[in-house]
Amino acid sequence: MTGQVTHKRIRCFNTRDTYPEQNLDNDLCQAVVAGQTVYVRGQVPQDLDTRENVAVGDPVGQAEKVMDNIELLLKEAGSELSHICKVTVYLTDIRYREATYRVLGRRMKGVFPVFTGLVVVALARPEWLIEVDVIAVIP
Repeated sequence: MTGQVTHKRIRCFNTRDTYPEQNLDNDLCQAVVAGQTVYVRGQVPQDLDTRENVAVGDPVGQAEKVMDNIELLLKEAGSELSHICKVTVYLTDIRYREATYRVLGRRMKGVFPVFTGLVVVALARPEWLIEVDVIAVIP
């Protein structure tokens, strides 16, 4: 890296600690603040502090935890759910769409973000059924 980094990095980590079962060594973070924009990494149903998986087998419970993580990270970045502009949802099964979207819709009621939903073969861990990333602004 050259030059001065002006972005704020929130909750930095290395993948060798997060995914010890995988041969990875990537320096990442949960969110980046660049100017007035907040980019939140794809959030999964995992406790941000303990890395414990939450609501295994329960797509609704997983969607709630994902939104809890997003809300916490946005707060740490100086933003909030009402300032979300873009949402991307990854589901491992189309049958989870209606139930998980109800959770997301309730948690972002009145926000009106642009929204993209994808069904994928798998996420980084087999017990994860949903992953959501967002882009928000700091007012």
